[in-house]
Amino acid sequence: MSKKKKSSITSKSRRNFVKHSGLAAAGFMIVPRHVLGGPGFVAPSDTLNIAGIGVGGKGEGDLAAFAESPNVNIVGLCDVDDRQAVKSRESFPKAKYYSDFREMLDKEKNNIDAVSVSIPDHNHAVAAYKAMEMGKHVYVQKPLTHDIWEARMLTEAAKKFKVVTQMGNQGGSGDGVRKMKEIYEAGLIGDVHTVQCWTNRPIWPQALETPTKKNKIPKGLDWNLWLGTAETRDYNDAYLPFDWRGWSDFGTGALGDMACHIMDPVYRILPILYPTTVECSVSNSFKGKFETADYPKSFPNSSTIYLKYPRTDGKGSIDVSWMDGGLRPARPDELGDDEAFGNWDGGVLFIGSKGKLLADCYGADPRLLPLSLNEQISVKETIPRVPEGHYLQWVNACMAGYGNAETSSSFDYAGPFTESILIGNLALKSYFEVDPNAENKGFWGGGAQFQGRKRLQWDADNMKITNFEPANKYVKRTYRDGYSVG
Repeated sequence: MSKKKKSSITSKSRRNFVKHSGLAAAGFMIVPRHVLGGPGFVAPSDTLNIAGIGVGGKGEGDLAAFAESPNVNIVGLCDVDDRQAVKSRESFPKAKYYSDFREMLDKEKNNIDAVSVSIPDHNHAVAAYKAMEMGKHVYVQKPLTHDIWEARMLTEAAKKFKVVTQMGNQGGSGDGVRKMKEIYEAGLIGDVHTVQCWTNRPIWPQALETPTKKNKIPKGLDWNLWLGTAETRDYNDAYLPFDWRGWSDFGTGALGDMACHIMDPVYRILPILYPTTVECSVSNSFKGKFETADYPKSFPNSSTIYLKYPRTDGKGSIDVSWMDGGLRPARPDELGDDEAFGNWDGGVLFIGSKGKLLADCYGADPRLLPLSLNEQISVKETIPRVPEGHYLQWVNACMAGYGNAETSSSFDYAGPFTESILIGNLALKSYFEVDPNAENKGFWGGGAQFQGRKRLQWDADNMKITNFEPANKYVKRTYRDGYSVG
């Protein structure tokens, strides 16, 4: 991607934020034929047929949210685990049920208009891409993809195949991030130079040795299909049903799970696109006396990540930090000892040349610091809200057709945003990688070979770390046979 093209994407993502919200609202105002035809009438041409890939847990909730629209018909259900699909199959008894999303898309291609993808992160891209190349609109749970390269591919695919897209970070359609944008644009905190983000995640096991025991595969689970793109291995209870998030072959850890919610205001509001540098530090795990463990297939219990973004307006750079595992930055001096610093899930703090702006997860409840300022200052509402919410915004945009209404987290926004997040995971995964050119490769050999706090230089155009080659293996995985993107 050329610098000129990057500037163009940035301009669209930031300058048109109000436009995006306004068009989304406009999409909501389109009067479907069922209104004209009286209560209960939905013309076939006004029906959006949706299929769900991953219909248990979050997928179950996603389908229920789409089905709140009288225009939606759930026609297909796909899950590799029959146990997880029970409730959705009861809720949508007329929908055809499959175990393999590839089979469902091939057989039901003439009956499906749109697809919801809510499966473990490592299979997001292959399912979404196949649906898009068949001309189906897609809603994909966060994070958009497992790998950086996949995010770039889905961004390009959405434009190529001209489909309506949305990533499942619901806060992107919330009032909170819009109010934050209004406060920022009013100039109340000046130019932001530092942002701090944090979460209490993980709330699942991490920093674990890779399982070697072979457990019996539960009845109703197709383990081979669940593995999907990942390399073959024996089933182990440590992976399912929820703990897959902490295993790097399947999930994206605390950062992938929560940054799409907590960092959304950062990426949506500030003039940034891709970071140029990333570094991290992680909590230690010990095997024994003086011996630190390296668990390459499991994320650490806690970590801190530092990203530096050049401002796209040419005014220097913005430093963004991320903390997880219960770590938090120091409380601002302007915040009282008993005043909430974020919420249970985490929070985000903008630090500007004139002041500070604090919000909870999802950008909720934005407030200036000290809190007394919020009683003295009133900011005019200038950005249209999304009263229909994140799910129905996508439904309405699908009904309107590609290019006729926009969504809050379409892939032209969500793709680069996801890339930005996953660069942090690249740093985590390469934390214990050894510099092949170092003279001393022992752990205690010093900073030359131990790359943990090395500042990695990121070349976004080429999706490549330029100063530490071992890290580049984490930009793109090799899939098992039978799965592909593009």
